[in-house]
Amino acid sequence: MKIYRESDVVTQSLDNQRIAVLGYGSQGRAHSMNLRDSGRDVVLGLRPEGSSAEQARADGWEVLDFGTAAQQADIVMLLVPDTAQPKVFRDHVLPNLQPGNMVMFAHGFNVHYGTLEIPAGIDVSMVAPKGPGNLVRRQFTEERGVPCLLAVHKDETGKAEARALAYAHAIGGTRAGVIQTTFAEETETDLFGEQAVLCGGATELVVAGWETLVEAGYQPEIAYFECLHELKLIVDLLYEGGMAKMFQFVSDTASYGDLSRGPVIIDDHVRAKMREVLEQVRSGQFAKEWLAEHEAGRPRYNKLLQKDLEHPIETTGRELRACMSWLQDKKKPAGATP
Repeated sequence: MKIYRESDVVTQSLDNQRIAVLGYGSQGRAHSMNLRDSGRDVVLGLRPEGSSAEQARADGWEVLDFGTAAQQADIVMLLVPDTAQPKVFRDHVLPNLQPGNMVMFAHGFNVHYGTLEIPAGIDVSMVAPKGPGNLVRRQFTEERGVPCLLAVHKDETGKAEARALAYAHAIGGTRAGVIQTTFAEETETDLFGEQAVLCGGATELVVAGWETLVEAGYQPEIAYFECLHELKLIVDLLYEGGMAKMFQFVSDTASYGDLSRGPVIIDDHVRAKMREVLEQVRSGQFAKEWLAEHEAGRPRYNKLLQKDLEHPIETTGRELRACMSWLQDKKKPAGATP
């Protein structure tokens, strides 16, 4: 594993380079503001009447349309959603690219799965902070940083890595460390993690646990506390210090239950299913399915989402969360634009 630090950066790599950040969501806001505060020449490309334009103007930006921003830039960072990237790229970025320009991403999905045709003479790289945008911004203002991943897909100029690393440095990444990876590794591990553990795996495990207790006759509210509410306590410990810190702070009874019963739940059958999910990611099957679903208007997505939102655990949770005064000040999820 290669980790870049501040001493590895050639900051002059971005001198006389105008950067266009396209998108002003969680990551877009953090990247553009950090770059600006680092003294870099930044322009912001948005849909002028889009929902984020008002926030951008309040932050002191002149809001340009995507094409105008791309036309003015040497480096274009695409931070619009994955499903919007192909059209934004084809309609607004591609017509304005010049030899020697660089197109950047914070996630490798569209490059890895080939939905974008980037012409010869153009560098392609990725800088992906491993944290939500509000954390990237907050750490930067506190003179710290969030670790980033860096990858180069095409180096047509011989300067792609140096420019990408200087970009990571300008948003604060080298303060914590920038890890070298590839578009394939970042994309495939990211999708697998979301599906098998972070989102799909975690929510299905929570619901299955809740249903098991309720079906056995326990109160839904008690089951909610045990299977969903207290999950944050464990995740915080894991986040802060890995399994070692979790075992340090949970009871011996909980630790023994973990060690002896965890492998019963996550057994060889589950691991085999995880390998199936990973293979669908690696083969491109998932990407093809998701892009087709999006193009069709998301009928299955909407049906599945509605099913989850109508699950009885959600009714129970809303009633209980209304009793938790400390949650009422948190109207936005972590990572939402403040």
